[in-house]
Amino acid sequence: MRRRDLIKVIAGSAVAWPLVARAQQRPSKIPRIGIIDDAPIWDQFRQGLHELGYVEGRDITIEYRSAGGAPDRLAAAAADLAKLPVDVFVTYGSPPTKAAQQATATIPIVMTAVGDPIKAGFVQSLARPGGNITGSTILGTEMAAKRVELLKQLIPSVSRVAFLWNPNNASHLAYLGEWRTAAPMLGIEPLFVEVGHPDQFEPAFFTMMQNRPDALTITADPLHMARAEWIIDFVAKNRLPTIYIIKENVVAGGLMSYGPSIADLFRRAAGFVQKILQGAKPADLPIEQPVKFELFINLKTATALGLTFPRSLLATADDVIE
Repeated sequence: MRRRDLIKVIAGSAVAWPLVARAQQRPSKIPRIGIIDDAPIWDQFRQGLHELGYVEGRDITIEYRSAGGAPDRLAAAAADLAKLPVDVFVTYGSPPTKAAQQATATIPIVMTAVGDPIKAGFVQSLARPGGNITGSTILGTEMAAKRVELLKQLIPSVSRVAFLWNPNNASHLAYLGEWRTAAPMLGIEPLFVEVGHPDQFEPAFFTMMQNRPDALTITADPLHMARAEWIIDFVAKNRLPTIYIIKENVVAGGLMSYGPSIADLFRRAAGFVQKILQGAKPADLPIEQPVKFELFINLKTATALGLTFPRSLLATADDVIE
């Protein structure tokens, strides 16, 4: 072989080798993230991924399954995602997290905004989860008292307060216990409204109104949030003051909300996913607690209910919708 031709071969190999090496360094497949019951709040999670440099369809794919919060369908949706399999589950609330936990003991699960992950049996401790689950908690049972106090500032005469709870949400047992403890000190009579399946809303709310509550409080339980529009419409027609946990309910016409920033927790969930995809183990990633609590008020809804927010309460609100 002539010297000139040999140089061309060597040069060509030198150019080609980095290209081959780079191709070999690329992931053999795009990581798949499993989500059950997509909703507008998940936009915050997708935004968090985008801020970390992930582009859906290029760097990751997201597999969606719908269950409508129904226990039997949650189990089926989680099992389906586990069979694919997805590389990471991301769940919202305790029931979907429980379904994912039952579907897999090996696929990492990033739970978002659960009540009490220890009592629910998801993790061993907040500092060292110890299994395949990590994520965030609202750890907000003490919020029940704060939300009743807010109702009393608005309606001093309030005495019977209904609490919407889901028996299939393990975290709600902690809420019930806190309600029973706090009620006497707050001078209120709690009325527990149980809805654990989509077809229970109408009969449960009909019975609730027969018991004549002065106000209603609800959490951000995924099953209940799937029917948030129906709930907001029902309490408006029945002129029942209601306090929620998330801002989105107030924007949609709810009276007011107080609770941790769920949007912030969803954005932070993207950080957990990134760490796991980079090799971190859920067992070693501490559970994060909320750092931001928010109060939102809807003056238009208050006017429709014949209520007037005191100036002191308006002054502490993070946002007032007029």
